[in-house]
Order: sequence, then structure tokens, then C-alpha cells
Amino acid sequence: QVQLVESGGGLVQAGGSLRLSCAASGRTLSDHAMAWFRQPPGKEREFVAAVSWSSGRTYYGDSVKGRFTISRDKAKNTVYLEMNSLKPEETAVYYCAARRWMVVQRPEYDYWGQGTQVTVSS
Repeated sequence: QVQLVESGGGLVQAGGSLRLSCAASGRTLSDHAMAWFRQPPGKEREFVAAVSWSSGRTYYGDSVKGRFTISRDKAKNTVYLEMNSLKPEETAVYYCAARRWMVVQRPEYDYWGQGTQVTVSS
């Protein structure tokens, strides 16, 4: 079992930055993939970024490449998402997720955090 808790969301102006955190507990993550998804109101959950816990290899959704950075701190069992040049259309609840084995870019993960709201104002 893995428990995930997101933090760091809030209100930011367009063009600004936020750094989200996801703290994991309950078991080791050595063979897990960790990911960030987001879900605007009334829309489907969208893949944002993912990282392989063991290798550190990263993956990004097309819309955030070059602006967002995912990273992990193994000692703290924490995943981060640095978001730069934020756009109003990226207002959403951002979720941290985990699954065994490989990264996938669909919301097919076994564990989910409660979500943290990110609001980008014009």
C-alpha cells in the first residue's frame, strides 16, 4: 500500500510558477512509477509528467514539455513538479499517482493522492 499526499497548490498569475510536492508513505517505491495528472472542472484527467523511481527517467505530456520539470528525492520519498510559465487553461486539480512497474501516460495507476488545486489567473 502507498499513501500519497500532495501539497503546494494555490493561486498564481499567468506566467508565474508553482512547485508541487507529493509525499509518499507506506512502502518502498523502488519498482514504482510516479506521475502527475491534472483534471480541470468537467474534463478528463490528463497526464502531465512521470518519473521512474529507480532510474529517474522522466516523461512529459506534450503541452508541458519545456515548462514543467518532475523530480524525486529518494531520501524523502517525495516527488516534485516544478511548473513554470503557467497558463490560465492549466487551472485544475493536480493529482499525484503511483503504480508498479512501468510509466504509462493514462490514468491507470494504483494509488492516488487527494489532489491539490492550482488556479492560474489571467
